[in-house]
Amino acid sequence: MRYLGGKRRKRARTVVSGGGSAALPARLPPFRALPPWWGGHLQTVRNIVLRDAPRLEAWPMTRFRVPLAGGDTLLGALHHPHGGNRGPLIVLIHGLTGCEASAYMRFSAQVFLSAGHPVLRLNLRGAGPSRVTSRGLYHAGRTDDIEAVFAALPADDTAGGVVAIGYSMGANILLRYMAEGGAGIDAGIAVSAPIDLAMAAQRFHHPANLAYRAWLLARVRKEAEGAKLPPALHAAAARARSFYAFDDDVIAPLFGFTSSADYYSEASALPVLDRITRPVMLVHAKDDPWVPAAMYGHVDWCGLPRLTLCLPSGGGHVGFHDIAEPPAWHDRAALAFLAELGLAARAGAPATALGAPRLGAAKPAATAAPEQATHPDTTG
Repeated sequence: MRYLGGKRRKRARTVVSGGGSAALPARLPPFRALPPWWGGHLQTVRNIVLRDAPRLEAWPMTRFRVPLAGGDTLLGALHHPHGGNRGPLIVLIHGLTGCEASAYMRFSAQVFLSAGHPVLRLNLRGAGPSRVTSRGLYHAGRTDDIEAVFAALPADDTAGGVVAIGYSMGANILLRYMAEGGAGIDAGIAVSAPIDLAMAAQRFHHPANLAYRAWLLARVRKEAEGAKLPPALHAAAARARSFYAFDDDVIAPLFGFTSSADYYSEASALPVLDRITRPVMLVHAKDDPWVPAAMYGHVDWCGLPRLTLCLPSGGGHVGFHDIAEPPAWHDRAALAFLAELGLAARAGAPATALGAPRLGAAKPAATAAPEQATHPDTTG
């Protein structure tokens, strides 16, 4: 393993390991927490407390629609940088109970749009604006929906490549998809991914996480309430008082798993990381209160030539609020990773001039119509 800057720094140490990005440490400064948000818990709750994410009016939104088999439709918010696309399309995939309006989605969108990338903030099935166009739900291993998205991206926006960034559960979905081949994606970035769902569930049910669990479970039940489910599953969702109960009594029967344990085993990204053949960076904090960093110790990263793990000592869960600009360290890491791969936006150059090799089939354009975002901020 390599340590940033060649020294072991007790307070701001970032471990960069794996075979995927030998030069990344030179581009990536250590994580330094933004005062007063010290420690994993404060890093995690900052966006919930402050609600200061950008509204993105400077980049008008086009409503992106992807029809799915069975009649549901996914919605996304598509933005373009000023002066035209100068780099790969960035597709942002939210976490559990999140959506396009989640704070981390808007912060990242601002960073990449400012850098010259087009950005798509995707809503998974039944999440945010997709709730009104969907009868179903998503889960941690449901990759068919994002497969449909990557097959429908507009050709004009993908000429310079496609980079997908997933957060929390969305990161696990992304990793699973990339292990299945990752058609339509040139590179991926996973932030705070629960790659071992059973271990994450166990941590989430620790007494120290009681407040988190109650808050997030209430949001999960609300999502299920809006779905078109059989009455028995609606009743099961309403009475669930733990994620084990929700996953045993709602997710498992809805998606054909035998139990929550079977769901966690089948949907976790950990067992299939060695199948990923395209560049991926995983960013995770050692002090994440939701997803134990110990699960990342179960991987032989040096034996995975396409994967790079960045494991700073701080950052919480999808936090990484740093003293530098951009304020989120995971966004700074992502920009450095893209530069390392030759996928950074080029000043003054249209995306079609980048000459980046495309790693997927040509894609038809999805239906797009101007529309303004109306959903309130969510931070899941």
